[in-house]
Order: sequence, then structure tokens, then C-alpha cells
Amino acid sequence: IAVNLSDILSVEKEEVLEKLDKTSRYYVEIKKKVSEDDADKVRKFIKDNQDLKISNYVGIDEATARYYSENIASTVLGFVGDDNQGLSGLELTYEDELTGVSGRVVAAKNANGADMPFSYEKVVDAQPGNSLVLTIDSYIQYVAEKHLETAIINNNVAERGACLIMNVNTGAVLAMATKGDFDCNDPFTLSKEDQATVDELEGDERSQKLAELRNRQWRNKTISDAYEPGSVFKVITAAIGIEEGFATVNTTCNCPGYIVIAGQRYSCHKKAGHGTQNLVQATQNSCNPFFISLGQSIGAATFSKYFKAFGLTEKTGIDLVGEASSQYHSEENMGPTELASSSFGQTFKITPIQLLTAISAAVNGGNLVQPHIVDKIIDSKGNVVKSNTATVKRQVVSKETSKLVCELMEAVVDGGGGQNAYVAGYRIGGKTGTSQKVSEMLGSGKKRLYVASFCGVAPIDNPEIAMLFILDEPQGANYY
Repeated sequence: IAVNLSDILSVEKEEVLEKLDKTSRYYVEIKKKVSEDDADKVRKFIKDNQDLKISNYVGIDEATARYYSENIASTVLGFVGDDNQGLSGLELTYEDELTGVSGRVVAAKNANGADMPFSYEKVVDAQPGNSLVLTIDSYIQYVAEKHLETAIINNNVAERGACLIMNVNTGAVLAMATKGDFDCNDPFTLSKEDQATVDELEGDERSQKLAELRNRQWRNKTISDAYEPGSVFKVITAAIGIEEGFATVNTTCNCPGYIVIAGQRYSCHKKAGHGTQNLVQATQNSCNPFFISLGQSIGAATFSKYFKAFGLTEKTGIDLVGEASSQYHSEENMGPTELASSSFGQTFKITPIQLLTAISAAVNGGNLVQPHIVDKIIDSKGNVVKSNTATVKRQVVSKETSKLVCELMEAVVDGGGGQNAYVAGYRIGGKTGTSQKVSEMLGSGKKRLYVASFCGVAPIDNPEIAMLFILDEPQGANYY
């Protein structure tokens, strides 16, 4: 038995013998998840040795396996273990809903496993698990992943990329992409580049790197990785300023190329400065001095109040495991310099899902909605067990403020720094962002560590869809 099973299943003979020697167990598993071809070889081995009654000692159990027909949204779906238990993503989040209840037979046996002289048997039927209907549109997801992967390659991105697309009025996620990711049917296999990195190491160092890279490719960057949003956040600062009466579209400020706050000099990306400009022009130009000045007018107390109101001090509560918390300056620890940097999206970290949810509130009429990825849960007969509908948490800004924010974002695409997003015949709004990973640069001594991003909204005259596109550490010639 040991020799033949070793040969058929590519398992060491000594390992088989060691398992067969465990007589305290009723049975032992020689190998899991064997191919149908190998299973047929075991069946032939049993049949060819009928005179030895091999079937009394060797058997084959059929099992079910989760199979993913399309290799998309892997970090959203997650994957299962050897026993089909959810280990990440929706598989883990909705484990209880998806698994169902196993059937069983309760019977009376003696110590040797034989039937007792009296008959007792009770059959408990299995209960099939439920199914999830997602808000994700498979075509939009495919397109998002396709272009995200292309952008990562073209810009030599070191720390992966992410793309989120969401309905601003309902919070329904239409696409949630992270690249590089993994194959749900083969989640433990690394990319060629990552595997090459692992193969250069040995011993504990190799094991640690293998675990690190596997965990990285399993992470859903859109909800699990907090980052400094940079200038995309100026949409929120503008919304606060307008709502509280500190700014109108006609408010002006002079930009000489820098601004000094409490002895700290902050530069504009245009070294010569933008000169005198109003809020619309400052948003088009993504002018740091203008928004720093606006932030100082708003003040720490009001800024902190709206930072919380936009949902940026807490998790969004999206129905997925692994959502990270934000890191930010509390009101009592926010001095002039912290307020200055926060007003243009630096020195605090939020997740992409937090940012897109906040921007959705800024453009949809002012309502903060709950993002969700499961539309409904259905049972094995197709009956709806639970439905997720749009949940409005609170109104953050007025409809009038929201309308002005939309006008600012449209100006960015139609004549400003986001002109690449312009599409003839469509009204689109957006905001670009390039944030420095300051703490990482200081800690590593490396330079040019940036996060390049863009947030788009359409149609901007009646917002329905918002998207956020992020490239983490582009190493190409142009990181803007």
C-alpha cells in the first residue's frame, strides 16, 4: 500500500508509512485535493488487488471545491481554505451566510464500529448556504482592472494601485480593484517578480518574506491601506470653506509661490506663483498657498468638526473585513502648521473608501451615505433573505454648497489640471492629487516616494458616479 500510494500520489513512502502507523485513528488522509487522473489510478490499484481486499484499507472521498470562473475582483471575493472555510474578503465576511449547515446521520454503533443489535438512526438534512448578489458590475470591474494594470506597468509603480467606482447617491460600489493581486483559485502563488525576490533568500528570512508578500497581494488596498490623499482632499477643504462662509467662488488670494505659517514655509508646485486668483482658479491650479490660507480662516475647531462629519474619523462600515482606521490630528493637537498641511491633504492618512465616500457627500447634495458591496442575499431557491438599500448617515453640507463644489470640480477638468479627463459631449468633474509619503521618505532615506491619484465625478451637473484612481509610488519619469 505504501509503495503504490507513494508512486501514484507523489508522496514519500516513509510519510505514508508514518501515517499508516497511527493506529489510534480510525482513518488517516494520505493526500488532499488529488486530481481526477490520480484518483482513477488509485481506483485501478484497488481493483487490480481485489484478492488482497485493498478496498478494506484504502478509500477515496469526494469533496467539493470552490471554483472562481472569472479571475476578477480577487481582493474583494477573497478565497477559501482546504475545508472551504472563508479566509479573506467576502468569503470570510459572509462565511456564516455562504456555508450553510452540513447534514448528518446519527446512528448507534459498538466500539468496533459495527451496528448494534437494535436499530437507531436519525437523518438530519443539510441546509444549503445562501448566495450573495453584489453591487459590483462585472464589466466595469473588468475595465477598471484592465486600465489599472496598464497604468501600473507604464508608470513602473512599486506599491500597487487601486481603483474605486461608486454610486454617489446610494453608496453602491460598482468596481473595487487592486493590482497586483492574486488568482482566487491559486491564492498562495506569488507573481513572478515576488517569487524571484523570495527565491533569493534562505531560511527564516525567506519564510518571513514569503508571508509578507502573500499578505500584501491579499490586501484590499481600497479599504485596508490608509494614505495621505494630497490635493484631491482640497475638494473637502473647499466644501468646508463654502459651507461656513469663509469662501465664495469670487474669494481671492495672492500666491507668490509660497506661504509661511508659524515660521514654516510651504511651497506651491508653481515656484513663480499663480498671482492673485479666485477659488475657481485656485482649484483649477491646485494651489497650495490658497488652500492653506483658506484652512487658516476655517480654523482648527471648524475643520475638525467637518473632518468628523465627513466620516473621516471612523471606518465607513463597508461590509468587508479588513477596513483600516484613519490617522489624523485631533482638534486639541492641531496647531497652525498641522492645520496648514491638513488643508491640502498631507500629514494625515485615510483610506480610499473613506475619501470617495466623503467626496460623494460633497457632490451629491451633501449627504454622507453608507458604502456597501452586497446588494442582496438570496437563498437556494432564489428568495431574497436580505436587501441592502441606500443608507444616509447625515447631511454634511447644504445642497447649495454641494452645487458650488461640483462647479469647482468641473472647472478642473474643463481648463484646469484635470484636462486629461475631459470627454467631449459629457460633463465631468474631477480633482488631481500628488501626495508625498513624507514619513516613509524620512524613515528610509529614499526620495521621490509619491502617491498619484485622480478623483472623477459624472455627470457633474447631476452627480451619479464617482471614481478614485490611485498609483502608489510611481517610479516612472513623471509622477504627477
